[in-house]
Amino acid sequence: MTQAHKAPPGPASPTPVRAPRWLPRTLLWQTFLLVALLLILALGIWSQIFRYFQEPARARDVAQMVVSVVNLTRTALTNADFDRRIDLLIDLAALEGIRIYPAESTDELLPLEDTRPLRLLTADVRRQLGEHTRFASRWKSLDGFWVSFRLDPDDAHDEYWVMLPPDRIENPDSFGWLAWGSGALLAALLGAFLIVARISAPLRQLARAASMVGSGETPPPQEESGPQEIAVVAHAFNQMTSNLARMDEDRALILAGVSHDLRTPLARLRLGVEMSGAPDSEVTAMVTDIEEMDRIIGQFLDFGRGDSQEAVGPTDLAGLVRDVVEPYRLRGAPIRLDLPDALVAPARALSIRRAVTNLIDNAQRYAGSEQALDIRVDADGSLARIEVADRGPGIPEAEVERMRRPFTRLEKARTNTKGAGLGLAIVERIMRAHNGRLDLLPREGGGLRAVLCLPAAGAAGGRDRMRRPPSATSAKP
Repeated sequence: MTQAHKAPPGPASPTPVRAPRWLPRTLLWQTFLLVALLLILALGIWSQIFRYFQEPARARDVAQMVVSVVNLTRTALTNADFDRRIDLLIDLAALEGIRIYPAESTDELLPLEDTRPLRLLTADVRRQLGEHTRFASRWKSLDGFWVSFRLDPDDAHDEYWVMLPPDRIENPDSFGWLAWGSGALLAALLGAFLIVARISAPLRQLARAASMVGSGETPPPQEESGPQEIAVVAHAFNQMTSNLARMDEDRALILAGVSHDLRTPLARLRLGVEMSGAPDSEVTAMVTDIEEMDRIIGQFLDFGRGDSQEAVGPTDLAGLVRDVVEPYRLRGAPIRLDLPDALVAPARALSIRRAVTNLIDNAQRYAGSEQALDIRVDADGSLARIEVADRGPGIPEAEVERMRRPFTRLEKARTNTKGAGLGLAIVERIMRAHNGRLDLLPREGGGLRAVLCLPAAGAAGGRDRMRRPPSATSAKP
C-alpha cells in the first residue's frame, strides 16, 4: 500500500442513467417495442383518416337506400286500395323486414346517437325527403332505424313511420377491415422483429466476446459479415483482441526477463552482504532492504501477470489459511486464528493464497510486527469469508475506493512505510476474477478489517461443510 508518488485521481465516472423498471433492458426488445408503438400509432392514424373520408361516401349510399325504401313505400301505400293496405304492410314486414306504422302525437321516441356517420346520413336523407323528416332509434318498444314520411308533403296528419333493419344501416364490413388491419399489423410487427433481431444478434455476440476479454480469456474471431456498420465493428474488435493477445505474449516475455535479470543480482548481493564480515546490525539492515526490494519486484510481477490462468476447484479455505499463517508463526508473528475444521468453496488456491499473504503483509506493515493479527474464516449466507483484522491506523472511509487502485497509499504513511502500493490492487483483482469482493471496513476499537468475500456454491450448504472445533483456535508464539 506504499508508493513514492501519489497517483493522479481518475476522472469521475458518469452516473449511469437507468431505464424505468417497466421498460425492457435489451436493445432487441427496446427497439421492437418502439417500432411496435410506431406501427400501432400509424395504423390508428391511418384508420381514422380512412374513416373520415370513407364515412361521407358510405352515408350517401345508405341515405340513397333509405330514400328509395321510403319513396317505394309511399308509392305503394298511395296507389294501393285502402282495403289492401294492411296486406301490403304485412308483406313488407315479412319479406323485406320493413315495418310501417302510422305516426301519432303520443309516440314514445328515442333519438339516434350523436355520431358523425349518423349526422351525415340524417342530413342527406332530410335533404331529399324534406325538412319535416324525423328519425329515431326506438319507436315505442321497437328498436331499429326509424324514418318518418308523409303521403302528402303538405298534410302533417297523414304521417307514417318506417323501420329499416339495423344491419342495413350499419357497416357490415367493419369487422372485415379490422381483421385485415390486424393482419397487416402482425405482419409488420413480425418483419420489425426479424429486422431488429438481425441487428442485435451480432451485438450480443460482441458483448459475450467483450465479457470474455474482460475475464482474461481469448474469444473466437467474430464474423465480419452483415451490414457494413456491424462488419466494421466486428473487424475492429478482432483487431483489438489480436493486439491484446500479442501484448500478453510480449508481457509474459518481459516478465520472464525481469524476474531473471533483477532477482539474480539481488541474490548475489545478499550473499555478498552476509559474507562481508560487517557488524551483524548492519548486515541485518542491508538484508532487510534487499528482501524488501525482492518483495516489491514480486508485487510488480504479480500485478503484471494479470489474472491467473489457474483452474477453479474445490478449496479448503480453512486449511489454506493455516498453511499461509504457519511460516509467520514460526518467525514469531503474533496471530490469532478463528477457523472451522474445514470450509470448502470453489476457488483458485494459489491466487487466494497470494491474496491472504498480501493482506497479512499489509497488516504487519501498518500495525507493526508486535501487534497481534486476528484472522477468521466463516460462511455468511452464500458467501465464504476470510477476514484479516489489525490494530493499525485503518483507512478513512473517504479513502477506501482510492486504496483499491494500484500505486496508491495513505498520505500519513508516506514517510514511514515501504511498498509499491500494489498489495490491495492485486487482492482486488484476484477477488474480481473470483466474482467476489474485497471489503475494507473499520474495526471497533481502531484498526482495519480486510474481508475476502467469495461466492460459495450452496454456502448455506457451505455451513454444513463448515465444521468448527469446540473452541476457536488461538495461536500466539
